[in-house]
Amino acid sequence: MNKYPIVDVLPHRDPMILIDSLDYYDIDSCVCHVSISKDSPFFDDKYVGVPSYIGSEYMAQTIAAHAGALALDNKEPVTIGFLLGSRKYKTFNPYFLLEEQFVVSVKLLYLEDSGLSVFECEIKDLAHNIIAQANINVFQPTDAAAFINESAL
Repeated sequence: MNKYPIVDVLPHRDPMILIDSLDYYDIDSCVCHVSISKDSPFFDDKYVGVPSYIGSEYMAQTIAAHAGALALDNKEPVTIGFLLGSRKYKTFNPYFLLEEQFVVSVKLLYLEDSGLSVFECEIKDLAHNIIAQANINVFQPTDAAAFINESAL
């Protein structure tokens, strides 16, 4: 495993980089870290946290970090993918609260040659309590620009 800064493995740019670090990855899985601060995108001052539905984007960005790290390992460019949806997104708290830290883990369940894949995802606090879980469906075409242009027709 190589140690990549999160900005190098995500096709996102500020202010839409929502995860803090890539902690671990291998061919089938990835682990990232998220810390909640007042500067976190989507932070809600009224509830002193980030709404837990944003967890689906934390999961999606961890999947993107996985794809980006594997691409860099193969000397390929980091490219965009598409979040198609989730199955059974379940959260156990309404907000990720100020100064809490979370570990986001994803594991590849299914991959097609077309670029369609399914990941089993979890968000845990540092005490290893599950805060959110889902299966996330994503699509990463071989040529994203061509796919976008073709889809626009």
